[in-house]
Amino acid sequence: MKANNVDLWSGLVLGGLGVFIITQAWGWEYLGNDGPGPGFFPLWYGVAIVGLSVALVFASVRTAQAVDWSGAGRAIAAWGAFALAAAAMKWFGFLVCFAALTFYIVAVMYRRPLVVAALVAAGTAAGFYLVFQFALDVKLPPWTLFRA
Repeated sequence: MKANNVDLWSGLVLGGLGVFIITQAWGWEYLGNDGPGPGFFPLWYGVAIVGLSVALVFASVRTAQAVDWSGAGRAIAAWGAFALAAAAMKWFGFLVCFAALTFYIVAVMYRRPLVVAALVAAGTAAGFYLVFQFALDVKLPPWTLFRA
């Protein structure tokens, strides 16, 4: 077994996350009068994470191969862009941040022309608006940069 195996360490971290989710969901109502309570889906989500992470750890121990870091930079860049968009949502709102994230992924990660990236970003943001804000009447986080 190689100590620097990415699958091993990813599986261990994800297993810890799954255990945390299970312990948090354990204190919530599992079933209510109307059906599944707030603890139902997180509990099973945590169980699925733990089960899949155990499988990942066992597979990494069984195969024990060298680490391939060639795609790590792109993955970290995508996660960084997602984290930045989530943090900026407080000031710029969901639609602007989602459109910017989509634009970045299409233009930078997939190396598509800027016009294509802009159209995809505008289209997906408009689609979210139409489905959630308009059709379902679910309020998305608004733009608050210049509000008092």
